[in-house]
Parts: sequence; structure tokens; C-alpha cells
Amino acid sequence: MVTTHNLGFPRIGRQRELKFALEKYWKGTISAQELLKISSDLRAQHWKDQSMLDWIPVGDFSLYDHVLDTSFMLGNIPVRVSSLPGNEIDNYFRVARGRSVNDHSACSCVNAGEMTKWFDTNYHYIVPEFERNTRFSLNPDHLLQQIQQARQINHQVKPVILGPVTYLWLGKSKDGSDKLNLLDDLLSAYAQLLNELEKVDIQWVQIDEPILAMDLTEAWKHALRKAYYQLQATSINLLLTTYFGQLQDNLQLACELPVNGLHLDAVIAKDEIAKIIDWLPSHKILSLGVINGRNIWKTDLTETLDWLEPIYARLQDRLWLAPSCSLLHVPVDLDSEQKLDQDVQSWLAFAIQKLQEIEVLAKALNQERNSVAEILQENSAAITSRKQSKRVHQAAVKARVLEIKEAMGTRQSPYQQRAIVQRKKFQLPLFPTTTIGSFPQTQQIRQTRRDFREGKLSESEYRQAMQKEIEICVREQEALGLDVLVHGEPERNDMVEYFGEQLAGFAFTQFGWVQSYGSRCVKPPIIYGDVSHPQAITTEWIQYAQSLTNKPMKGMLTGPVTMLNWSFVRDDQPRADTCMQLALAIRDEVLALEKAGIQIIQIDEAALREGLPLRKSQWNTYLDWAIRSFRITANGVKDETQIHTHMCYSEFNDIMEAIARMDADVITIETSRSDMELLDAFDQFHYPNEIGPGVYDIHSPNIPSVDSIIALMEKAAQRIPAERLWVNPDCGLKTRHWEEVKPALRNMIAASRYLSSHLSVAVQASQI
Repeated sequence: MVTTHNLGFPRIGRQRELKFALEKYWKGTISAQELLKISSDLRAQHWKDQSMLDWIPVGDFSLYDHVLDTSFMLGNIPVRVSSLPGNEIDNYFRVARGRSVNDHSACSCVNAGEMTKWFDTNYHYIVPEFERNTRFSLNPDHLLQQIQQARQINHQVKPVILGPVTYLWLGKSKDGSDKLNLLDDLLSAYAQLLNELEKVDIQWVQIDEPILAMDLTEAWKHALRKAYYQLQATSINLLLTTYFGQLQDNLQLACELPVNGLHLDAVIAKDEIAKIIDWLPSHKILSLGVINGRNIWKTDLTETLDWLEPIYARLQDRLWLAPSCSLLHVPVDLDSEQKLDQDVQSWLAFAIQKLQEIEVLAKALNQERNSVAEILQENSAAITSRKQSKRVHQAAVKARVLEIKEAMGTRQSPYQQRAIVQRKKFQLPLFPTTTIGSFPQTQQIRQTRRDFREGKLSESEYRQAMQKEIEICVREQEALGLDVLVHGEPERNDMVEYFGEQLAGFAFTQFGWVQSYGSRCVKPPIIYGDVSHPQAITTEWIQYAQSLTNKPMKGMLTGPVTMLNWSFVRDDQPRADTCMQLALAIRDEVLALEKAGIQIIQIDEAALREGLPLRKSQWNTYLDWAIRSFRITANGVKDETQIHTHMCYSEFNDIMEAIARMDADVITIETSRSDMELLDAFDQFHYPNEIGPGVYDIHSPNIPSVDSIIALMEKAAQRIPAERLWVNPDCGLKTRHWEEVKPALRNMIAASRYLSSHLSVAVQASQI
């Protein structure tokens, strides 16, 4: 019989219960006990939602981030936090966001842990921190409690833990020491964990090592061998789990490691299945991730059965079925959607529906296809409907892409000439200040948008309300003294969803939320068809904002690569083709803004890095079409129009040359949590244009001091000429409150003015 299981389930709940509970706890309106009770109830509901499976994951739930949970389970807590008063939950949120509920607002001395992207996804994890004297001390209580809770409601459980080698890989050495020197002590903690799980009669443990889908040096391959030869001592069965990519040169290693089973992402690595079956020892089970855990399209069940049935005939009860990866990356339940276009909805599957697909496939294999004939027929009809839909394919859009000329992606003049024109035009001071685009989305703003959406406000009333919010934002920026202003984006729900709503080829959900980090959830649009730009989107709002001030106003747009990577993307054509359609659509908006008199335009590409393939051999292909897409979007403007772009929370050091090829006049980039670590890239690479390294961590409620900002910018000025440096936060401010934003920006501006007055003489001397 085929065995079914899941690698992980969405944590946030159907109605984002976890998000709202966390934010109430942080505000002090519920207690820690109430937060933990809501979490317990959510886990119970999630286990119930997965009850059709043979094995249910335990340990995949987290209050903030599963990598951070692993750090706390291993006792790896930064000294700057562990030395502070308070309990474990205080320290947990200090690492996560720089503050516990028991810290006063004046306490800004704790730096939150660095946050970056989880492999090539839009999920952010808290980076583990290591030093040469780091020691690990196991505390498995939370995992053991969840196991006990699941068993009380009669579930057969499979604990999920992050593998030791991937944990080391994901972390950073703060003192330059070799992380692999910590492996022995780390393995001792993992061995203790498995012993504790053995004591409570756990049979299977899912141990995730996604780095097996990456390029590994011999040292890291040796670490994997060492780890699993040492961890085979208990009677527990280990299911070694990989996902997000092919194994390639790590395939033999994965097959030979002394574990009891191997999980393969069979959506991406389908071509490797035959070789794995040949190489995998006959006593090991093979788990195949046959349902896409990262996208929302229905699986073609008949086609899947066609290639699964011969595998089942060979493996029999050694075959397990699961999604390709954790379902953390998709919404919870499609049945919650009441307003989604019926055709589009018939093509989709969210987390619960994906598990139902697993159940159908297993039943078809165990009891033959006739047992699920009606379901297979319905599934085939939906697959055919999508393939044949005239709404998906637009000849005019495809023809426009074919007409793209390379000259469309090239500015009229090189940066050095444009910079002279732009400096003369804008007359900005040294170290000019700006923000990334959004300002606090107050409850009033959200309620106004909701009232308009529900028909309680007329379009005229809505526009007047939004104009009032824009004016408030402009006046606040003028009072603070920012050099380049933004309109604050009160009319926007999300930087991707807002633009997608006004482009052809997109569909939208009511409850299709997925976790980005902590309590931050996003509702990715669905790109189901060819994309085009029917009408101007932002010009009216930006023109109104510019009419309120004599200072330059930035127009804010989301770039094509970020629109692609932060959407659920159609899988019936190459992603590069969809991205080029997006590039043309956003290009139309860029040119409309320029025509309307807006001469600074920011095109955010926050997600550029996360789309990078895990294997370096595939980087150039991705970067070629991604950078080309941005250039097509941005480079149709005149020399005097200044193009900005923004990128955040990824590792950019190794693609700075590609970023330079974007040829944006100014890039703003996240560096605050990593203490300007990004700037190390400039020791080897001479970045030619202007850059604003983020100096204010907007994901923490802490207010940066003037001195801390000066120190960060002085580090930047050691690598980049001062005349090419901007001062800005590391991301948009929509999630913060005005009482945090205003003093933080005031300090940022004060630091800029100090730097300008103290470094201006040196700059003038360098220009003589």
C-alpha cells in the first residue's frame, strides 16, 4: 500500500488567526498564555485538516519562523539577547524583531537577527548566528509538547526537524570562523534530540536537508556523510527530505546516506526518479513529492498516474506520496473563496485541496483508477478547460513581445552623462534622503479602502479620502525635511496585488494569504493569462502628490521580476515569457508617469535575488532575462528622468555585477540587519551608479539612533564615493506606526545632515 504524508502545513490559519494573535500580543492586548492557546487551537485544526493522511507533520508550526525555532531548540541564542532579563518568549521575539512586549519603547539596544530569503522563495527566515565558541544545548520541550498534543487527538505523527548540515549552512559566522568546526557539538545535540524522540516512541522523523539541491563543496558533502553516520544510532527511522531543486551531482550521496527513506521533489526533479530507484538500496522507502507545494494549479491527476503506476508496480509499499515541499508557500483552503472567478477557481488547488489530490492518487494506486473514476474525470475536465480557455491566450500581447528591440532596453546616454544632467536638475544635497515608498497604513486608511470595496463609499468620496491621506503624508515629509518625497501609497493594498488588479491576465483571491515572515502575510495575485496594461494606474495619485510640494516626488512602481516572483505564475509557458509581458505592461506605466511630469521613478525589484536558481550553472540564464525585463521596463525614459530601484532581504553580494547591468540611476538596498555586510561586495566590484544602503530596519519597532546611522553610512563611504550615496530606510514603512516612523526618519535626516557637513570638504577636494 502507498503511504501518504505531508512535509508541512500553512501556519497562519484560514483567517490569519496567527497574524492577528501575534499583533495583539505585541500590543499587549492579550497575554502570552492567550497567544499560546490560540496557537494550540490552530495546530489542532491543522492536524484535523490533514487527517486523510497516514502520517501528519508535527513541529512545522511556528510563532514566527521555524529556523529561529531550531536555534532556540538548540540553545543558540545571541549573547546580546540571552543576557537580558525575561523569559524564553521575550528572548524569542527580541531575536525575531528586536523587542519583547516587556521592553519599553525607549529600549533600542537590541539588534534583531538578520532576516533573509528561504532559498528561492518569498519566505524570510531569521539567520542563525555562530562564533568559534558557540555551543549547543538541547531544549526539545516545545516539540515534545506538540507531539503529545497531536497524539491526544489520535494522530499518527511524524516530527519535522531542520537537518543539522542545512542549519549550519543557513547561518553566518560572526567572527569569521569556519562554521563546520561546530558540527561535532551540533551533532551531539541532534543525537540527544533523537534519543528524546525515541523515548516517546516516535517511529519516523522527517529531517530536512534542502541544501542537497545546491552546489556543495567536498567539505559540505563530507559534513552530510559524517552527520548521518553519527545519527543512525537510534531505532528511529529518518526520512531525509530534499526540495526546491534537482539533486544532480548530489544524487548518489543522497541515496547512500544511512537513512531509512529519501524524499525527492518530483515536480522539479522528475527526470531523476528512475536513477534514484536504481541506486536507492532496497530497504529504503522513496517519498515522491508529486504535488506542487509552491504553486496553486491543479495537478493533472491522470497524467501523474500514468508515470506513477509503473513506479508503484516496482516499489509497492516502499512508495510514499507527498507534496513537493512544505505547503507553507500556498494558501490554506480554496473553499474559503466565494468571489473568485469560477473558471479560474476550477483550475486551482490550495493546501487542503493538494492533500486531497494526494489522497486520490494513493487510492487510485492502492485500489486502481476505477475507485476514483469520477474524480479523475472532473479533474481532466478542469485541466482541459484551462488549456483551451480563450481568456488565457491573447494574440496581441504575444505579438508585442515578439516586436521587442534591444534598443528599448538602453538609456539614451550612459550613467556618467545622465548623472550630470540629473544633479543640475534636482540640486540635491550630499547624502540626499528619501524613503522606499510606503508610509504607515493606519486603521483609518484600511477602513476607507474596505468601505469603498464594499460599496459604502462612492468613488468620489474614496478619492477625496485618499487625497487627504496623501496630503498628510506629504506635509509630514516636508516637516521632517526629506529631500525626495513619496506619496505614501495609501490607496495600495500590496505592492504586487495593487498593480495586478489593474493589469489584464490576473485574478485575485479573498483569503489566499501566505506567510512572508512573522505576522507579515501577503496575498499573491494569480497570473492565469497573457498580461497587458489597459490603462494608466498611478499617474493621477502621483500627480496630485506632486501638486502639493515643490520638492521632487518619486513615482512608485513594482518591477516585472518582482511581479512575477511574488505572484502565483502560470505554468503553461516559460516564466521568462510571462516576465517580458509584465515588462512591457510596467514600461507603459513608466512612460505615462514621465509624460505626466514625474521625473524620479522608482521601480522596485525586491524579489530579483530570490528568483535566482539554486544552482550557479543556471544563474546566467535567469539573470539574462530578468535584467533584460527590468531594462525594457525602465530604459525608455529621457536622461533627466532619474530611475531608482529597490531590493531587500536577500544575499546580493554575489550578483552585484548583474545589478549594475540594470543601469538604474539609484539603487536602494537592505543592509541594516546585516550591519552593512553587503558593502563587502564593493571591495571587489566597483559599482558605477548611485546607491542607498538601508540604515533603518523597518521590520523592528526599534528607533535607530543618529550615531548608529552615521556609523553605518561611514562604513558605506569607505567603499562608495560620498557623492553617490543616498540615505534611506531598508524597506517601505507601511507596517510601522507614525510614532515610530517620525523619530526614526528625524534621526536619519539628522545623520544625513551631519555627514553632509563633515564630508563635504573631502568630496570637494576629490573633485578638484
